[in-house]
Amino acid sequence: MSSKQHKVRVGISVGDFNGIGPEIIMKALDDKSITDFFTPIIFASGKLFTYQKNIFKLQHNFNYITEVSQAQAGKINMVNLWKDNVNVDLGKPTDESTKMAIDSLEAATNALISKDIDVLVTAPINKDEMMKHGFAHAGHTGYLEEKFNKKGIMFLVTDDLKVAVSTHHIPLAQVAENISKEKLKKQIKLLNQCLIEDFQVQKPKIAVLGLNPHSGDGGQIGKEEIEVIQPAIQEIFDNGIMAFGPFPADSFFQPEKYRNYDAVLAMYHDQGLAPFKTLAYAEGVNYTAGLPFIRTSPDHGVAYDIAGQNIADEQSFREAIFTAVKIFKNRSEYNALMEGRLRPKRAVSDTGVDEDLPQDSGR
Repeated sequence: MSSKQHKVRVGISVGDFNGIGPEIIMKALDDKSITDFFTPIIFASGKLFTYQKNIFKLQHNFNYITEVSQAQAGKINMVNLWKDNVNVDLGKPTDESTKMAIDSLEAATNALISKDIDVLVTAPINKDEMMKHGFAHAGHTGYLEEKFNKKGIMFLVTDDLKVAVSTHHIPLAQVAENISKEKLKKQIKLLNQCLIEDFQVQKPKIAVLGLNPHSGDGGQIGKEEIEVIQPAIQEIFDNGIMAFGPFPADSFFQPEKYRNYDAVLAMYHDQGLAPFKTLAYAEGVNYTAGLPFIRTSPDHGVAYDIAGQNIADEQSFREAIFTAVKIFKNRSEYNALMEGRLRPKRAVSDTGVDEDLPQDSGR
């Protein structure tokens, strides 16, 4: 079956169920035709979702399963991780909601590694609470990097704007020491390859932001641009990758500027995410680029303040699902194309006939 015909199996982790996770998951799947496009597999609790669908007056019929292999196309599948009742306390994290968030993420990730699902879409988690319960990472990205033993990059994407960040969840005081020429070169190469493989951009143009105000003003407000960022960009450019900058971050995110580039590499979390969420909040998707498997999520958090009020906007979560499906198909097509290009040509036989070519039937 070709990548175009294959119905992508979308694994979904539940996040903190006392936030808006179950609500946006169910709303994003609240269309009878949704399973025509992909096969959803939620890792959660049947009793939890039955309780919450009644709150939001939704009419989902779940196919409850105990193993991912039992998932059926054309249905909304749920791997029933917790069979006991759960105590829902909407609007605040609890030990129970935090433990399920961890269990759901781990089960879904293991299914991704074993290829029982094709892509992973994660609902929002409470990072602080999970770390208190022994989760060793300040977010999904670090966790997935450890599981796959490979460095990824946080990449916020829409059709119109794509922003990656060089440093993730670290204190602002540590940003400068976590930026190096070699690291930036690797990240720009990764972004370039990601744009080609996952977003079908033939010759990507990547803008790189400076670290300091006004990109350092020629060294007057910091030397990182002169000593680290510009040399990295120049070396990458000299090796055939279209990287440009460093650009002052304060004026870059004007439509007539950022639309000239296929992606932007910001130096730290808020430098990239603040303008991205302002420009593309409702439709933004967080994609962990550079990993062997595909993971996306909405670009917002658990939103305890509106949990249970039936006002959470599911658009970003729906975009996360369809972005993951699209990337999977793009990557599959790219890999098939490269496999065809790299397949060695069969040798000419002893008779002097090239067996790869059609032969005259003799008529």
